[in-house]
Amino acid sequence: MKAARLHAYHDPLALDEVDEPRAAGPLDVVVRIGAAGLCRTDLHIQEGQWAEKSGVTLPYTLGHENAGWIHEVGSGVTNVEVGDTVIVHPFITCGLCASCRRGDDMHCANGRFPGISEDGGFADFLLTSARSVIKLDPSLEPKDIAALADAGLTAIHAVKKTLPVLSPGTRAVVIGAGGLGHIGIQCLAAMTPAEIIVVDPSEPALALAREIGANHTVKVDGSHVDKVRELTDGLGAEVILDFVGEKGAVEDGIAMIQDGGFYYVIGYGQNLVVPTIDIISREISFIGNLVGTYADLDELMTLTAQGKVRLHTSTYPLDAVNDAMADLDGGRLQGRGILVPASAA
Repeated sequence: MKAARLHAYHDPLALDEVDEPRAAGPLDVVVRIGAAGLCRTDLHIQEGQWAEKSGVTLPYTLGHENAGWIHEVGSGVTNVEVGDTVIVHPFITCGLCASCRRGDDMHCANGRFPGISEDGGFADFLLTSARSVIKLDPSLEPKDIAALADAGLTAIHAVKKTLPVLSPGTRAVVIGAGGLGHIGIQCLAAMTPAEIIVVDPSEPALALAREIGANHTVKVDGSHVDKVRELTDGLGAEVILDFVGEKGAVEDGIAMIQDGGFYYVIGYGQNLVVPTIDIISREISFIGNLVGTYADLDELMTLTAQGKVRLHTSTYPLDAVNDAMADLDGGRLQGRGILVPASAA
């Protein structure tokens, strides 16, 4: 099968011919990939930022946002059958450790992360587990929902954490209306009564934000922090959802947050440098977010079926993966980039 693989950090991906995965274990599932979402994490992997944390051996196949059709199942699989349309939770989890039993799947003590710690879905086929697949209505096209497996899952996971904070009359600032941010805006609009303020350097991204639920949009132009503070009566917002996490976004977010506010870190790339006296005196809480649970993904699919969340995507053939990554890195992608193998086109 064809697979887009990273052979050396900082190099483009190579389209290799590799062996198809097989369902060797009783709970193994092989998914024929219909579409794979392109994530900024893929850029960070290519740059080597995950090398030490993931411990992966090169070369390997990227891709952790996957959807498609069941191709093969192990002898113990009962929840799906060959031919079923599925979306794939990005983690392979054991279901038996304390974290899994609490429903805190993404902290599984025995978890594996295809596309980061082992071969992922930038390929014709993906090996995962029965626990990781959610069966969907066959009318759904994988290319329309694949990015919900991580971008959407991460966004709803973060938004659900804000629910105790965002009562009527509160404000939430969304930094970045791109692949994750545009889903986060829709989740905020569907799940909270908060006033939504979106900050982004791109006029098309801001126009999209207004279409999908933003009450106010502010362009990054040097005066954007002051504009947000004006919109929040000079106090700042109760909640910052930072979907960028680099290129000055963190400093902007800290300047836009209200004393006693909550800063949700979703995007990443730079370090968080804040004097501890400022954290104490302003009583700011910083909260990290790592994908989400199976329940989060199930709830997200419900919102999608209800028409309250929809993906805006740009589709590329798998063999154009490096063009897609360049467009993402260069800020030319609106919404989410989707890779489609030739076998699924």
